[in-house]
Formats: sequence, structure tokens, C-alpha cells
Amino acid sequence: QVQLVESGGGEVQAGGSLTLSCVASGRTISAYGMGWFRQAPGKEREFVAAIRASGASTFYADFVKGRFAIPRDDAKNTVYLQMNSLEPEDTAVYYCAADKNNGKYGSAWHGGYDYWGQGTQVTVSS
Repeated sequence: QVQLVESGGGEVQAGGSLTLSCVASGRTISAYGMGWFRQAPGKEREFVAAIRASGASTFYADFVKGRFAIPRDDAKNTVYLQMNSLEPEDTAVYYCAADKNNGKYGSAWHGGYDYWGQGTQVTVSS
């Protein structure tokens, strides 16, 4: 079992930056694909970004390309979501997820992830 705990959410003004952290415990996640998803009120959960094991590849939703980055630090069993140029439309609960198959079924499909964190709220004010 892998437990994931997100942190770093909060409220920020449009144009600002936040970095979310996702710390894993229970197992090392070095061989796992890791992803971030988000869910805004009244909307379905959507893919934000993903990184394969060893950082071999990264993937981003079109709406965050150039603004977000998803580095990982396997020594700390942690994955991050660096968010810049935030917009009010980025307001959502952000979830971290771990994929034991390292993207075999697609990194953007939420069904391909085996473990999820509890989420952290990000609010961007205009």
C-alpha cells in the first residue's frame, strides 16, 4: 500500500505561484508513475500533469502547458506540482496519484492510478 499526502495548497491572487507537494509513504515510489489531477466544484476530475518513473517523460494537460511543472525527488519519495501564472480557472482541489504500472494504461486516465491522496485546495482570486 502507498499512502499519499498532499500539501502546499492555499489562496493566491491571479498571476501568482504555488508549489504543491505529495509525500508518499508505505513504499518507495521510484518505480511508479505519478500524476496530479484536479476537481473544481460541479466538474469532473481532470488530468493536470504526470511523470513517469525516473522522470523519463512528463505529460501535461493543454491548459497548463508552459505554466506548470511536475518534478519528482525519489530520494524524498515526493512529487511536486509547480504552478505559475495561476488563473481563477485553476481553482480546484488538487489530487496526487500513484500508478504502479508506470503509465502502461495511459498517464492521463484517472482509472490507471492505484493510489490517491486526500487532495489540497487551491483557490485563485481575481
